[in-house]
Formats: sequence, C-alpha cells, structure tokens
Amino acid sequence: MKNPTDCKRLYLRNIAVATVFLLSFAFPWSFAGAASIKDSESATHGSEDAFHQIVDTYRFPGFEVVQFNLPVLSHYSYLLISGKEALLVDPDRDITAYLDHAKKHGLTIKGVFLTHSHADFVAGHLELVRALNVPVYQNAASGAKYKIEPLKEGSTFKVGAAMVKAVETPGHTPDGMCGLVFSEGDDQPKMIFTGDTLFVGSVGRPDLLEGKMTAATLASMSYDTWHNVLSKLPDTVAVLPAHGAGSLCGAHLSDDPSSTIGRERSSNPYIRHKGRSEFISAVLEGLPEAPQYFKHNAAMNREGPPLVSWDAAPVQAKVDESITRVEDLWLVDLRDPKPYSEGHVPGSVNIGLRGRLETWVGTIVPWKAPMVLIGSSAEIKEAVLRLHRVGYTGSVLPFEAWTRAGLSLARSGTVKPGELYAQMQDGSAPIIVDVRLPNEWMALRIGTVVNLPLNHLGELSRKLDPALPVVAVCNSAYRSSLAVGILQRKGFKQVSSLEGGSAAWIEAGYPVFGSEKQAAGSSAPRRHVHLAERISPADLNRLLKDLPGTFDLVDIRPPEAFRDYSLPGSTNADPADVLSNAGYLTGAGPLIIVDRDGSLAMMIAGILSQKTKRPIKALHGGLDAFWEETELKAAVRAVPLPGGGPKFQGPAAPAPAPVPQPATSAPAPSTPGTPKKKSAGC
Repeated sequence: MKNPTDCKRLYLRNIAVATVFLLSFAFPWSFAGAASIKDSESATHGSEDAFHQIVDTYRFPGFEVVQFNLPVLSHYSYLLISGKEALLVDPDRDITAYLDHAKKHGLTIKGVFLTHSHADFVAGHLELVRALNVPVYQNAASGAKYKIEPLKEGSTFKVGAAMVKAVETPGHTPDGMCGLVFSEGDDQPKMIFTGDTLFVGSVGRPDLLEGKMTAATLASMSYDTWHNVLSKLPDTVAVLPAHGAGSLCGAHLSDDPSSTIGRERSSNPYIRHKGRSEFISAVLEGLPEAPQYFKHNAAMNREGPPLVSWDAAPVQAKVDESITRVEDLWLVDLRDPKPYSEGHVPGSVNIGLRGRLETWVGTIVPWKAPMVLIGSSAEIKEAVLRLHRVGYTGSVLPFEAWTRAGLSLARSGTVKPGELYAQMQDGSAPIIVDVRLPNEWMALRIGTVVNLPLNHLGELSRKLDPALPVVAVCNSAYRSSLAVGILQRKGFKQVSSLEGGSAAWIEAGYPVFGSEKQAAGSSAPRRHVHLAERISPADLNRLLKDLPGTFDLVDIRPPEAFRDYSLPGSTNADPADVLSNAGYLTGAGPLIIVDRDGSLAMMIAGILSQKTKRPIKALHGGLDAFWEETELKAAVRAVPLPGGGPKFQGPAAPAPAPVPQPATSAPAPSTPGTPKKKSAGC
C-alpha cells in the first residue's frame, strides 16, 4: 500500500488540470467556455457524441472486450472477442460500428447477447440477425416474440476459448440476466456484463416496467440479486455495465466506464445499505422522470423491432403553410439555437442536432405523432438515422426549401446576459422561466425566476399570461431554445432565450443565488461572498466516528491514490467535476473536500462557497495531516527509558502504521478518461 504522499506525481498532474479549470473562472476571457455549467445535456454537444466511440479494450487471459460508447444515449455496448470469434452484447439499432470493427479485425460475430429488454433505445439484435443470421442469446423468461436461444440460470455457451455463463439477476426488470465470462479452464470468472442490473456507483431503476409488478417489488429483487448473487463473486471480477453518467436508466451513475465487484462493494452507495427497506427506499428516492418513449421502446424490443430500411429516402413534407396549422403535427427544427431564433417555420420547436436529440424527441414528441424534421440536408440525414435508434420516423423539410418558397417565418430572438441583468435592475425584465429540473434550479439560479421544467412546460405554461414577455433560461441555451418553441405553440407572442444560458451569465460575472430565499422586497440581488471553512483532522475524525451520514465527503485526489487509501464514506471525484457539477451545491449537511495536503481542496471549497449557502469545508493539511494525526500517531507509543529515570520520554521509533485495506486489488481493466459525476437528469 502506498502512503498518500507516494502519489505525488499523479497528484501534481491533477493539480495542473484543475488549475487550468480554476483559471477559467478567474480569467474568463482567456478560457471562454471553460466555465460552463456541465450537465448531461451540455456534455454531449459535440458532433462526435452522436456516434459510437471505442472507450477501450479490456484484456483478459484468452479473450478481450471492446467497449463502445454512444454518448448521446450514455449507452455502453460490447464485443467479446476470443481468437477470431466475437459476441455482440447489448447493441443499439444502428449496428454499423460493430460490423465495421469486426470486418477491420477479421472477426466473425457468432451471436448477440441481450441482458434484458432495454427501454431507452431500440436494440439491434434483429438487425444483426438480418445481417449475419446469428442466434440471439436471451433470458428464456424475457417474453421475446422472436426466435432466441433461451438462457436460464447457469446456461453456458462459448465464444472462441471464452465461456459465457448466464446469471439471472432480476431487479431493473424481472428478466434481467448478466453474463459472467471465464477464461478457458478457469473456474473463476474474469468479468461480468451487468447490463442495467449494476452500474458503476448505482443500480438499475426499478420503475420502468409496465404491468402489475410494483417498483418496490423489483427493488426488493434487486436487493436479493446483489446479496445472493453478485456479492458472492470475487472482488477481482470486472464490471462492465450498459450505461454511464447521464443515462435515465438509473440515478447518480458514475462516468467511470468500468469497475470491479470489490470496488462496488466498498463504494456503491446503494448496495452499501444493509437493510432491505433502506435499500428499497434509496433506490426509489430521487429518480428522474422517465421519458414517455421508454415504455414504447421496451415493448418494441420485446416484440421484435421492425427492420429499418437505412438507405430509404425519407418522405418529403409539403412545402406549404398549411402544415403549420395541423394541431397534432410536430415540426422539429434541428438547427442551432441562434439561427432558429432569427427565423423558423411557425409552430416548430428547436431540438438541436448537437445534443441529446434522441432523448428530447422521445420526451417532447408523443409516440407515433406525425413529425417533420427541418434543417439542412446534412442535418436531416443525420437526424433520420439517429431517431431510428429510439423508434421515431417522420417526413423531412429542408429549411432552405421553405425560405426559397417565400413562406412566413416566426422569430423569437435572444437576450444577452448584460441586457437581461440591466432589465432586472430597472424593473423592466420579462418573466424569467427557468426550464431546468427543480434540483438544478434550487442549486443555482440567476435571480427571481419561476421554475417550469421543460418536460412539463406545455401544461405548466398555463400559469403564465401569454400576452406578457417571457425569457427562457437553462444552462447552455439548448433547453431554453426548445422551450421557446413550446411556448410559441401555446400562444405566447414575446418569447426569447437567454443567449449562452446560465453559463454565459456566470462567465459575465453576474450574481447567482442558491437555495436561500431572497428577502421580500429586496431591490436588487446582492453579491454573496461566503468563505470556505477549514476542518481539522481531529474534528473530521470525530465526525466520521460519531456522526457518519450527516455530511458528504469528497476526495479529489487521483483515482489511483483514492484506491490506495481513502476515508470511510468518501467518494472520489475529479476536481474539475466538483467545480462544475451543481449537484455538489445542495445537500442536507456540509460538503467536506479532502485532497493530499489541503491546498487544492481549500481553493475549490472557496469557489463553491461563492455559489451556495451550503457549508463547504476543506480538510486542513489534507490527508497527509489526517494520516499523521489519526493513523500514524495511533500506531506510535511512547516507551519509558530504561532505568526509570526522570519523566522524560523520547520519541519512540515509529511503528508500522495500521494498514487500511485498499478498495480493491483487482486486476481491473484499464479505465481511460477521467471519472466524472454528472447529473442524471435531462
């Protein structure tokens, strides 16, 4: 085991990264955009996030596993490879990336394994059957309406020299099934495909099932799955789940793409609940609302998704203003917020291509409702492909065709942070509607605003007067631009969006508020300056012993150092994520940040303290001091000098310190990228 100081090189590297992030707050003109508020939406605005990415290849004796990520759906899928044979695990409907990888490496895909009937995307199992005529391995109790190779508890099949063993793991769904993988001749599993049963730092939510079985019943099954099945596995077994941070199939998922049974045993906050009732309560508490399309995708996957004609030309919509008057027709503008605000087809809503298009279409557009996709030819082509992933189709309308025909345009406009702030000061500001989730709104807002979450904005907008001007606000202007279209469809005449969202507001230096209530009648928002507090090692030690569970403890050292030594109940987080994730700004008790020597923790605590009333504390002297004062001293005893001389007691030779157990000694798969914690909400 390493002393905390042994990780100096890694720590310094992390400081360098964090310092860049810190400077982005101090000198926003030098690091434009770096100070943006991250959420699961704004974290996936890159064009590359819309397509499969290979996260890493995890190597084990006799086989390897290639992990694919589809960031806009936070979906992990896998190719298990042994020799030249491969098994596809939990694919989405667009299987091109998997086929390309297999072709490039001369692999023969021998089958597809589904861990359960997914709800958040249309699975690609039947697309693979059409392409390769291979078997679908799935739980015999899944209720699949298509041909499968039925699996039961203990069923096995081989992929090259590797053996896959089915393990029934109900909880997220009744038919949940994980796949243990063994090297040839080895009776100890090396890894497990956990699907939505066990995530890194979380478990699958139990409330997505349509039918008579209650969420609590499924949560109880999940409790049994952990205690009677998964917890019996060796700590060294690698865990590869079907989702990461941002997925709505669970809450509080880590961005770490892999884990081990040992790590989850020691750090997963859900499975650390010992009692069944506590576990069920924890799993059911705080779940984000599932998009309405989930239940339809789950049913679609059980029935067998229709095969897609990927090369078929989409149907062209009528270039006529009559389409703007069809009440149940949804016009979806795929362009960026700025051009949308300058002119769009009346009645259209802006669900930008650069973002979680699939999820937002599935949230806002009713299932099977007629839909027209509007944008450039390239934007339309990409959107048509991507929406097949969630079972949506529609006709298309190039925006250029609309303008060329000289048809009318609706406009909304944007307001810059400085303009809005000035209006707030002189009392002329429009009604400010924050369309983020309530927890985001409570954690951080730009002033006196009304919170109408986007997923319910249509019905909640009845609280407002359509005749009055409204400005919509979110973190990055993606959701607020979508809100503009929804409000216009409800008859609002003067609607705009805050340009750049709250991130631009903060970057411009305007004040924000936390969960405190403003005093009635206050003339203007005031800048709140809160100083971070220091907590001594002794005080923290007392808290750990006497009042566990009354505070949040975050360790911002590199993961390697955290694995070597960490305090009970602490979670490991990247410094940049702690700074940017609004979730750290709320909580029932104080947030305590620890690092190696207390320096970086104090800096971050100071910044967070400016954003929230929540007490933010930094461990004074860091874990170096904690180690010396609580761990090392406990192992050192004063030894009286021989001869019974005076009362002098010299310093005793340091005895070996008690050795905290490492979180895991597993030969875990490499985990590229920096673990991050993000909001699980939309």
